[in-house]
This record gives sequence, structure tokens and C-alpha cells, in this order.
Amino acid sequence: MTTAITNATLIDGTGADPVRNATIVIDDERVARIGAGVDVPRDAEVIDAGGRTVMPGMIDCHVHMLYHPASLQERLLTPPTLQTFMGAHNARETLDAGVTSVRDAGGTPQGFKMAIDRGLIPGPRMRIAVTALSQTGGHGDSTMPSGVRVRALGGMGPEWPENVVDGPDEVRKAVRAILRAGGDVIKLMSTGGVLSPSDEPGHTQFTPEEIAIMVQEAAAAGKTCMAHAQGTQGIKNAVNAGVASIEHGIWLDDEVMAEMKRRGTFLVPTLVAPLWVLRNAEKAPGSVLPQSVRKTKEVMADHKDSITRAVAAGVRIAMGTDSGVGPHGCNAEELERMVECGMTTMQAIVATTKTASECICTQKDVGTLEPGKLADLLILDGDPLADIKLLQDKTKLTLIMQGGRVHKNAL
Repeated sequence: MTTAITNATLIDGTGADPVRNATIVIDDERVARIGAGVDVPRDAEVIDAGGRTVMPGMIDCHVHMLYHPASLQERLLTPPTLQTFMGAHNARETLDAGVTSVRDAGGTPQGFKMAIDRGLIPGPRMRIAVTALSQTGGHGDSTMPSGVRVRALGGMGPEWPENVVDGPDEVRKAVRAILRAGGDVIKLMSTGGVLSPSDEPGHTQFTPEEIAIMVQEAAAAGKTCMAHAQGTQGIKNAVNAGVASIEHGIWLDDEVMAEMKRRGTFLVPTLVAPLWVLRNAEKAPGSVLPQSVRKTKEVMADHKDSITRAVAAGVRIAMGTDSGVGPHGCNAEELERMVECGMTTMQAIVATTKTASECICTQKDVGTLEPGKLADLLILDGDPLADIKLLQDKTKLTLIMQGGRVHKNAL
């Protein structure tokens, strides 16, 4: 089947200036020809964009599809089967928001990804970490001060390998188990965090040797590592070990930013995550641990300052939201927050398309609109370069296409 989108204002995701009166010819699931002056095949189904903006589908490099904002009590009262159906709802909300690909940073098993791949449920293309590796007492250790382990009570079964590991041998085996379970990326916690009950965001976790083993084992399978990394030393340990992307980056210093630039390490800011922690706490008092509210308020100014300095320094930034901490389907707010940190609107779009695809290792297929790539694209009623908040308005998303298949058409 051949489809032609005509009369488009094209933002191709590369950072190039928009092209007026562009045509995109799609054969089956991939772009065949694109640009101004492209002829429309006689047998093509024509979609007239009416001068509207056409851009690549957005890519979110940090989500948790099976999570949603909830109190500990609610989490423990939710059967795993219900959690899976809620995840399916989250996946559809994400695709409805114009996000056609994601990297899931922990909590989503291989079977869920397969359900989307097979068309059983609508959702974004997924790269998955399956679970996130933590040292004992670290950010990903769900053992409460009472000694009760929430992970065990929450219904995580054989699809999720053990994630609390200590020492080189346990770390090596855990990485191999995650790869066996279908992991596309290895997620590790190199620092403490805001939402964990027993540590602080600046705490350093995992030794350089342990992190290096994770990177080595992932690389042996052609995979990369991503690190939850908020404190300065934990960020440095991850970067120096060869981790491909730093998530959050609350306390970057000049030294580590220079090293990230030298290595090409990605920074995934998740600027909306702390905002949603406070919004959740205000909306449902008691749903967020008091220490998490305290930590969030303490880090917010430093987080924004850190990302602002990284933008100015030219660190490679890829969009990510930590959706699951906040509601799914609100992903595009992150672009507004990146612009507040000094990015131009075009830079924010590139961070959400081309750079994001490079971060999650899908750049051969998605991220830009060019011949040979999958036709993951949006048609917007308006100009996001003039107002980046336009992407948050789902009524302005007049068409969403994924792999040449129309998910939404409100033209």
C-alpha cells in the first residue's frame, strides 16, 4: 500500500529548517521519498496535510509503563493481572500523546513488549530494561525499614530476574539473567534517589568495578547500559565505566560534563519527574513518603541548574520523562521544561526525535523522516517551533502514524 502526505510543512527531526509544501511518500511501513517537489504516485492514498506541520513521532527515553502514581497501600492491593491491564492503558495513552517509541527503564517484562509488537495492544515501540539493578540498600532495593520487601509482595514473578546484587560475581550473573529475560538495555542505580526510603540522592552506589562489569557484559551482547545517576561521584563512576546514558543528572560538575562530551554520553534529564512528585503529594496527601517530598524540594533548583549548564556545555541531551512517577500521556511537557533550561524549540524537538533514537539505539529505523526509515510521524495543527507547548495539546495532534499505519486521524 502506498500513502502520500501532501501539502506539509516538514520538520524532519535532523535540526534542518522546515520545508514548505513537502510531500512524504510511504510504501507499506517505510518512507520511500520525501521533500518538496516529490511526485505523488497515481495509486497512492492521499492525505492532505493542509499546510500543517509534519514531524517524526516523539521518543521518550525513560518511562515505566507498568507503573503509575500510587500509594504503597494501593500498590500492594493491586493484583499483577490488573497491573498489566493498567499498563496496556498507559501504553495507549502514551501513543495517543504522539510518543511512538519509548525506552522502559524498569518494571516491564518481555511479554508486554511482545504484545505491542504483535498488535495485541496499541502502544509505542519499546526497548526494555526489564528490571533495574541495585546494591543492597540502594535505590532499587524495595526492602522497607520494617524488613518487608515490596517487590516480593507486588507480584513480580519469573519474568523479572533478581535485581538486588552485590559484588562482581552477582552483578555478572544478574546482567546475564536480564539479557536472557529479553532486556534491550541494562539499567543500574549508581546513586541513591528521591523516592527510595533509605538513601539520599547524593549517595554513591555500586563500585566502579561492579559498573564496569555491567558495561562489559552488556557490550558482549551488543547492548548498552543506562544509569540512574543523581549525585556527582555516582555520575562520574557511571560515565567513566562506559555507561551510555545518565538519567536525571541532578549534580553534574564541569569535569563530568567534559567527559560526557568526549565520550558522547547521553543525558536524559527527566525534568518533569520532581514536579510530578510534588503534584502527586498535593493531589493525594499521604501518597508520597514524607522523606521523598523533602528530598524533591531539596533537589529541584539544583536539578534545573545542572541541566541548564549541560545544555550550555553541549552535552548530548535526549528526552525522557520518568513517566510512571507522573501520569502517562503527558510526555510532551518535558520539551517545555528543556526549553526553560536554555534549549531552543528546535533543539528540544531534535532531542525528542533524532538524539532520542540514538540514545535508545533505534536510529536506523526511527527518529528522523527520511527514505528507508519507518513512517512514524505526527501531523500537528500549528507550529511547535513557535510554541513548544503545542505538543502537549492532544487536540492539535490531528494525525498519528506508526509504521505507516494510522493510529489517529482527525484531519
